Amino acid sequence: MIHELRIYTAHPGKMPALQARFRDHTIGIFERCGIKNIAYWTNSIGGRSDELWYVLAFEDFAQREQAWATFMSDPEWRQVRAASEEEGPLVHHIENRILVPTDFSPLG
Repeated sequence: MIHELRIYTAHPGKMPALQARFRDHTIGIFERCGIKNIAYWTNSIGGRSDELWYVLAFEDFAQREQAWATFMSDPEWRQVRAASEEEGPLVHHIENRILVPTDFSPLG
């Protein structure tokens, strides 16, 4: 199992729309495309208020590549993204990390 940490920085004023897109559409499309949702966070104390952090899980790198390709070409995702960005993009930039558990991690 591998975990992917993604950090989205929203354009000013777009965080509510970004969260709505995930809540109402993206997480379901992820699951349908083979992407397992683990958790989603925003900063309550410290950090930046315009960031959405989340972790996804995949069986291995090959399954990750296949799942992302399926997601990016999914017609529903393309429609949802286009509709949610009619007044401009929601995301300013994305950070992406593949996390490897240490030998002492409970997820090990």
